Amino acid sequence: MSRILALDTSTDACSVALSLEGEIHHKFVVEPRRHTHLLLPMVEEVLAEAGVKLATLDAIAFGRGPGSFAGIRIATGAAQGLALGADLPLLPVSTLAAMAVTAGERFPEAVRVATALDARMDEVYWGAFDLSGDLPRALIDESVRAPKDVELPEADSWIGVGSGWRYSEQMPQALTATIQQTDLECYPDARAMLVLAEAQLAAGEGLKPEDALPVYLREGSWKKKDQQ
Repeated sequence: MSRILALDTSTDACSVALSLEGEIHHKFVVEPRRHTHLLLPMVEEVLAEAGVKLATLDAIAFGRGPGSFAGIRIATGAAQGLALGADLPLLPVSTLAAMAVTAGERFPEAVRVATALDARMDEVYWGAFDLSGDLPRALIDESVRAPKDVELPEADSWIGVGSGWRYSEQMPQALTATIQQTDLECYPDARAMLVLAEAQLAAGEGLKPEDALPVYLREGSWKKKDQQ
């Protein structure tokens, strides 16, 4: 089993999780606009709780987006700084895929999940996943869309998770008719990111800190960090 630290600040939630030979240490709070004050102390707490030093880990994972621009930058910058100091690889994890992991835990019978995060400006960050395997499998490309323009692959039954489902009345009626349940309180969570990060590390997908970039999805002035 690997030893991975995961961080996420992509929404109003701030979370840190540590996988230590299969044992999970986890901190999660919903405190908007306090991530810069909370994140590193939470990292110190989980490391102290587990009794390990950062340099003894195998990798650091972080929520690379989509989500709040400022929040994504906080997690990315913190992960890069920690990784540089401890000489560790980074594992950028999709926030929408992490939500799909959590959805699978909350709805064990679910096979398909539609993830939607409130992107402000009357738009949502949108994804769709198949949960029939060990890990969520993306069925469409992640995107940012107006609620009226969201689409799903044809299927009879979906679970909808994330803050973007507050716009459900603006979504196509044919789509919402296939949604069996929704959970607006499903956030990207560092603990769920560990599941995806483990697979990335096993596949040799760790990156140098300078190569691990946030994903914003919006066109124009907000793009991948190396395009700004």
